[in-house]
Amino acid sequence: MEQSGKTISDDALQKEWLEIQAAQADRSAFRPLYDRYFEPLYRYIYRRTGDKTLADDLCSQVFLKAMQRLDKYVFKGVPFSAWLYRIAGNEVAQHFRNTSKNRVVTLEDDALIHMTEETDTEDLGLLRDALIDSLDQIREQDLEIIELRYFEKRPFKEIATILDITESNAKIRTYRVLERIKKRILQKRKPGV
Repeated sequence: MEQSGKTISDDALQKEWLEIQAAQADRSAFRPLYDRYFEPLYRYIYRRTGDKTLADDLCSQVFLKAMQRLDKYVFKGVPFSAWLYRIAGNEVAQHFRNTSKNRVVTLEDDALIHMTEETDTEDLGLLRDALIDSLDQIREQDLEIIELRYFEKRPFKEIATILDITESNAKIRTYRVLERIKKRILQKRKPGV
């Protein structure tokens, strides 16, 4: 999956759109889409909940809602997964609002390595500490952008679709969050902090 460009080719997008149209006409044709996206969506949800049973339940809800709303799906030139991730993000957020529990964030080294490039930090431990310190100050929407960009490795166009914002807004918000994290890293580097 490419970090800055498309995640699938134009031909694959067209093939997928044909699959979606077939599923809109006959719900039994939804199976290839389910098979393709179940595992990545499950991982996405599990990373945010830290609970396998809850991730199973929420993932089921996502696909149920997707099938129920499939007639309303509009092709926007991005993979179908962007629409599914949007539903999943809403389901996870709704769960945490309903239960008043705190959201889980999983920090993986491969995602942190890419973030080190964009924050001009070579110290993975320092970046991890700054991120953990920043989590209390990062708004839910900003945290979601960081997760989609660095942990899910989604291009900005898909992030924009998932979050229902413009692509330029997705870029701006991502880099603003990174700037705040950079400031925390610089503060941690100062003696006595």
